Amino acid sequence: MATATLKTPDATPELSPRFEALVLDFLAHLEFERGLSRNTLAAYRTDLLQFGAFVGVRGREATDATAADLSGFLAGLAEGDGNGTKPCSTATVNRKAACLRSFYRHLRREELITADPAAELATPRRGRKLPEVLSYAEVQMLLAQPRGSEPTALRDRAMLELMYASGLRASETIGLELSDLDLDTGVLRARGKGSKERLVPIGQKAVAAVRMYLRSGRPELVRDRDERKLFLNFRGGALTRQGLYKIVLGHAKTAGLGGRMSPHTLRHSFATHLLTGGCDLRSVQEMLGHADLATTQLYTHLSGEELKEVYFSAHPRARE
Repeated sequence: MATATLKTPDATPELSPRFEALVLDFLAHLEFERGLSRNTLAAYRTDLLQFGAFVGVRGREATDATAADLSGFLAGLAEGDGNGTKPCSTATVNRKAACLRSFYRHLRREELITADPAAELATPRRGRKLPEVLSYAEVQMLLAQPRGSEPTALRDRAMLELMYASGLRASETIGLELSDLDLDTGVLRARGKGSKERLVPIGQKAVAAVRMYLRSGRPELVRDRDERKLFLNFRGGALTRQGLYKIVLGHAKTAGLGGRMSPHTLRHSFATHLLTGGCDLRSVQEMLGHADLATTQLYTHLSGEELKEVYFSAHPRARE
């Protein structure tokens, strides 16, 4: 990442060599010191090129940008340019603002600028949408879909059981290696965002499904004895994110859940069902790999009936 040449789209001002060097140094810092993913680095690179072009039109270097420049850049994104370019979503504007804050903090920390123009940067508030969650009955319907003893059916059953049992992200699921599993103790190692690792328990149903897959499914799929990924496609290679989505959505459609389903829905359902069952919030945060407890708190949305059930079972005078 840090050795690449930065290029701006055609018809935009050329970026100065100094700005290119600063951006590359910043991206290298994010990659090697903070462990950000390639996707995040690519998004931040695009954001900085866009902002560099924006201030370049005004005849200034990004290092000389003011708070007004940053606010004007973000306001233009949020409102559109009036020439057919649609406004960016609140999430996109907030991501670009986060990139600029991080970039200018880095420049200030390295004493490359004397004042941080992003210090007081205001951005649109992002409304948080409650995640889609399946009921336990719906989860059972989904998990029952991979039928038979074909290798791919055994794989799909093990994969769905494991995702619901451990709250894994799609990327974490396809990234699992054989060495990440300890089925005897019922624990797996997940590699989350920023290459952070965590240990997550595995329930008995999932352990049994994975054992069956390892015994009778994976040996029929694997082609290369050195392949270490747990879940394989029908060609014997590591399952891709696209392959995982196709499998999950296919079984969801068969179960009548197609319109409400994505691989992340199992993660949402895992968290919500744990909290509904009495698990404490910080334990769920640890299992999900959330850095911020506020993210986990999204899952505390209990339905009215669930709240009533908890209330009547717990309050000493509720049933008198």
